[in-house]
Amino acid sequence: MKTKTLITGSKGYSQGFTLLELIVVLAIIALGFAATAFNFSSRSDASSLKAAAQDLTSALRYIRSQAMLTHAPTALDFNVNQNSYQLSGQDNVYYLKHDIAVTIQTAKDSLDKDIAHLRFFSDGSSIGGRILLEQQGHHQEININWLTGHVTTQD
Repeated sequence: MKTKTLITGSKGYSQGFTLLELIVVLAIIALGFAATAFNFSSRSDASSLKAAAQDLTSALRYIRSQAMLTHAPTALDFNVNQNSYQLSGQDNVYYLKHDIAVTIQTAKDSLDKDIAHLRFFSDGSSIGGRILLEQQGHHQEININWLTGHVTTQD
């Protein structure tokens, strides 16, 4: 019985990768992961700012709906020094991240030292205002329409 021998390559050596080639490929993969990680870290700042803006927008919309349901004025009290806000009638205090800068523009009579009282009335209207959130070059703007009380967010 005859057996055949299969010889790979031109001289009988198996074709494969050298150690140098493997190191180069691993270095390229490591650079790719490093670039991706850097990109995700800059996105996380933008996404955390957007999440803070959405939370604040939801709280403002909730306060507006409570004013309309109870037929009584309600307010969201924002403490600028502590980067926190509290809904009227609730004990919970909600905090924004310390590196988020907050600028609030509203009626002068709604400002009390370091606290801005963002009020909504029983018909859904409001005193109006604008809240600007900034974090490491990213911006989110929350607008409160004084006539309708509608709260909108934009980048």
